[in-house]
Amino acid sequence: MLKAIFPGTFDPFTIGHYSVVKRALTFMDEVIIGIGVNDGKRTWFPTEKRVQMIRDLFKDEPRISVEAYTGLTVDFASERGAGFIIRGIRTVRDFEYEETIADINRKLSGIETILLFTEPELTSVSSTIVRELLQYSKDVTPFLPEGMKIE
Repeated sequence: MLKAIFPGTFDPFTIGHYSVVKRALTFMDEVIIGIGVNDGKRTWFPTEKRVQMIRDLFKDEPRISVEAYTGLTVDFASERGAGFIIRGIRTVRDFEYEETIADINRKLSGIETILLFTEPELTSVSSTIVRELLQYSKDVTPFLPEGMKIE
């Protein structure tokens, strides 16, 4: 059984994230969406809210689970029996960063990282931009997966 972790802050979970998860399900048996908790990072939504929003979004997909975690992603993946980490890449800068982390994770644990390039029409979508739009009370619906409710 092929199991992967898709880690991130997901503040909030965007159509770009959704696309990566759906594409990962075409070659993985199970995907665990891991919401990394970093107390030093200020977030728009509390961790519990992010977990619940994503669980609600995938409530009809039994191959997806959602969990919050602290510590290293590679340790979380090992604890869950995942042999892979899935990451989405939007830019060359993303690639360079992810390549370094993937090399370290593989050396630490043997866990492989699979990089999925963002679909071209989604490269401009980021949680950072969505949070900024929320700050100014703008409609962010076009940047969220259909059915995701932000309250």
